[in-house]
Amino acid sequence: MNAVNSASHIVQIKKISKFYNNKQVVNELDLNIEAGCFCGILGPNGAGKTTTLRMLVGHCPIDTGELSILGLPMPANASLIRESVGVVPQMDNLDPDFTVEENLYVYGRFFGIDEKTLKERTKELLAFASLEDKAACKISALSGGMRRRLSLARALINKPKLLILDEPTTGLDPQARQAIWQKLRELKKQGLTLILTTHYMEEAERLCDRVIVMDYGEVMADSPPKELIKDEIESHVLEVHAASDDLISVLKQDKTLARFEKSGDICFFYGEKMNHALAVLEQGTHDDYLFRPANLEDVFIKLTGRDLRE
Repeated sequence: MNAVNSASHIVQIKKISKFYNNKQVVNELDLNIEAGCFCGILGPNGAGKTTTLRMLVGHCPIDTGELSILGLPMPANASLIRESVGVVPQMDNLDPDFTVEENLYVYGRFFGIDEKTLKERTKELLAFASLEDKAACKISALSGGMRRRLSLARALINKPKLLILDEPTTGLDPQARQAIWQKLRELKKQGLTLILTTHYMEEAERLCDRVIVMDYGEVMADSPPKELIKDEIESHVLEVHAASDDLISVLKQDKTLARFEKSGDICFFYGEKMNHALAVLEQGTHDDYLFRPANLEDVFIKLTGRDLRE
């Protein structure tokens, strides 16, 4: 496959839709992703994120609309496109019968990589994943973080132009998550185009240079993380736990308050400096509160709601 011009779109989606049992899960989605972009796709359960990714790699047929990857129409060129796309699935699908090194080597054989190149590539990726000392180990001997790093390395065996990651750090402890983040930053610096789905707002905010929020199969917002926070939400949030009705009434008198929400026993006051509300709390006896800058999670909640999705 010829290299894609850096100024072109790696992914072009034109009004694609998908139905399951007469229910529309992706609704005439329009989306372009440029080369070198690190794009995060966020959304509650059932928003259409994973279905969209499955359509991108040809694992799920498109009902209506047009989709092209690397300048080639899907699904007509699915096999050719997969040669230049890497996928890190939500659940590890490593082969337990193979060693770490064999998982890379055997997977590379599916792409027809010659033996000399494949051995070199396997060695490079063991180093990239910091797994050189685990090369001869079976998968059962690896920690969760090691398995995710191996899954990432395996997705890179064919030197893809596009890497798709479906919740790659779910279930990992903070140290293992940070290790994956560092590897993804390295790939971004190398110019690789990445598409990430995640339920960790901090992950998207810190890694992605573009964030798309989906709900009910549609794009609700699409901007760099800082711009989303600036444009979609008030600058600060005051969280007050277990506040009495009288205290809530007094706090609402703050003239910089723009919006109020209550979820369970937590009250959320959205606004600017909120000096009046803070003075009331500091001078009173109620000390169970937090005043902080707004973040991507606040944007997400505003756009998709607080109700649980099963």
